[in-house]
Amino acid sequence: MPAFLTPAFDIDFYRATNPDLAHLNAEQAAEHYRQYGRTEGRVAAALAVREVFVEMPRAAASALEIGPFCSPVLTGPNVKYLDVLTPEGLRARAAEIGLDATNCPERIDYLGDLGDVTDSFDAVFSSHAIEHQPDLVRHLNEVAAVLKPGGRYYLLVPDKRFCFDHFMAESTVAQVVDAHEVRRRVHSLMSVIENHAFATHNNSEMHWMGDHGTPFGPDEAYRVTAGMDRHAAAAGDYIDVHAWYFTPASFAVIIETLFRLNLTKLRPAVVYETPRNRLEFSAVLEVA
Repeated sequence: MPAFLTPAFDIDFYRATNPDLAHLNAEQAAEHYRQYGRTEGRVAAALAVREVFVEMPRAAASALEIGPFCSPVLTGPNVKYLDVLTPEGLRARAAEIGLDATNCPERIDYLGDLGDVTDSFDAVFSSHAIEHQPDLVRHLNEVAAVLKPGGRYYLLVPDKRFCFDHFMAESTVAQVVDAHEVRRRVHSLMSVIENHAFATHNNSEMHWMGDHGTPFGPDEAYRVTAGMDRHAAAAGDYIDVHAWYFTPASFAVIIETLFRLNLTKLRPAVVYETPRNRLEFSAVLEVA
């Protein structure tokens, strides 16, 4: 595991892990990655890979994992957990949807949301959580509030191109700011409809091969109706769907823009590209 954050493009790593490129000099290797490697999904940094990336927050002196459900990534005496369900609730939910409940945490240190966290941490970690936040700016600010000086927010984020979000439009900073201005606490009707009507398969290898499933057609209006009915039935209660759709590039731009607008103290330290046949990218945010 790298002892420090490596850049998104690590020339030495890129050449070492791609024997066909070993003969290229640094400039040629960088050009190859810009022209071909990124599109091909070639791994350009060790920390782009989940299995390596998660060792960074694991090594922190103190860490908070957001939403571990029944598959916590971080374990040990230096780790605390935040979730919306108790351990009993997590096990019941896992059984309800047919998942193995044996790995559910024995304790949840903070029940509710980040505003209920009273400690501060060297690292905060979340896996496939940020895209669920109705108010992304509020979430970032709550993370920043529990980080110690020099602390980092480590994230694993679904890449919309290679998961069931493929047919969704990339989120924009305007949408993010709008959600913050209206203080959104539950998902909009639009988000619920999108998740019902436009979701496709979640096989990342198929997406990388160009098989994205069948897009929504006019004869499938019943899927829009299903989203509308679900939103109405919730009567203002929270429905768990994706609100935001990112690629590594769009995520970096949105977070940097929010920082420059003084809407958050977090800014991107590094955002890694999605490896081939994977559906997620890794990112690290730091308090500026």
